[in-house]
Amino acid sequence: MNPDKKIIVDELLERVNGSPFLLVVDYNGMTVTEFSELRNRLAEAGSECHVGKNRFMRIAIEEAGLPSLGDDLKGQTAFVTGESDVCAAAKVLKNFSKEFKKPEIKSGILDGERLETAQVIALADLPSREQLLAQLLAVINAPASKLVRTINEPAGSLARVIKAKFPDE
Repeated sequence: MNPDKKIIVDELLERVNGSPFLLVVDYNGMTVTEFSELRNRLAEAGSECHVGKNRFMRIAIEEAGLPSLGDDLKGQTAFVTGESDVCAAAKVLKNFSKEFKKPEIKSGILDGERLETAQVIALADLPSREQLLAQLLAVINAPASKLVRTINEPAGSLARVIKAKFPDE
C-alpha cells in the first residue's frame, strides 16, 4: 500500500479503536452548510463526523477486528465516532434527518457488534444518560424514603393524639 494511503488508514484505524461506537451515514445531497451544522451538533453531543474513502474505512475496520459493514460502505459515506454516549450521537443524527431529510442512517458498530439501521434509531429513542441515572437514583432512593416515612409515622401519630387531647397547650 502506498505510504500516503497507509497514513490515512492508520488515522481511520486510530479513530475506530478510540471510539466505543461507529455510526455510518449516507450524506448524499447534503450541502456544505448542512454538513457543517451536522458536525457542530455532533460536537455538542461529544461526537465527530468524518468523511473518508469507503475502501480505506473497510481496511481500518478489518484491521481493528470489527464486523464487516458490507454494502453500507458504498456511495457518499460519513462516519460518526465519539468517546462517550452513542445514544446522544444517534439522537442528533435522527433529529437532523427529520429536520433536513438527510443524512440517511445506514448502520453502525457498538462495542464490537454490528447494528442495523433500526437498532441505531432505537438507541436514539433511549433517554439521555443523565435521565437514566436520575431514574436509577429514584429507584434506589424509594425504599429509603419509605423507611424514613414508616419510622416517623408512630411519632407523628403520637404528636397528633396529644394535640387532639390537649389542643390549647
